[in-house]
Amino acid sequence: MNKLLMVAAALALPAVGGIAAASASPPDALQAAKAASARYHSIEQALADGYVQGSPCEAGMGYHYANLALVRDPALDPERPEVLLYAPKPNGKLQLVGVEYLKVDADQNLVTDFDRPSLFGQSFQGPMLGHGPPGAMPIHYDLHVWLWQDNPNGMFAPHNPDVTCPAH
Repeated sequence: MNKLLMVAAALALPAVGGIAAASASPPDALQAAKAASARYHSIEQALADGYVQGSPCEAGMGYHYANLALVRDPALDPERPEVLLYAPKPNGKLQLVGVEYLKVDADQNLVTDFDRPSLFGQSFQGPMLGHGPPGAMPIHYDLHVWLWQDNPNGMFAPHNPDVTCPAH
């Protein structure tokens, strides 16, 4: 099965739930998220831990590697991001640049946002249509966090102009 479709199928599961309890303040939680994601500088470790490539390289975001078990789990845990963001280096190897937290919209309605999550003192973006072919991915919320590469647009901006992809 195409990995993008696997991610979309995992997202199509009903997701109702909350955010894992976190008593840490946003800066402490960010440091914990950075420490927890440091192991994923090795793409091999990410693959061993169940992350799979979920997208081609997207300008401003890079490659998305999703952990389908975490995507299916409606709880959000700052130390267990649903998606890892990698950018290609000039030598072709992948470099961890950020993480993405993702939650499926409970009612699948773009007009309502009663279940909008937040982490690190930041509200998630959305609800937004799924990416890819129509109907392949449900309406969802997401939050990009550029923990490993500075983003001139800000740590929580959805796109990082410094992340580029090889020409196709």
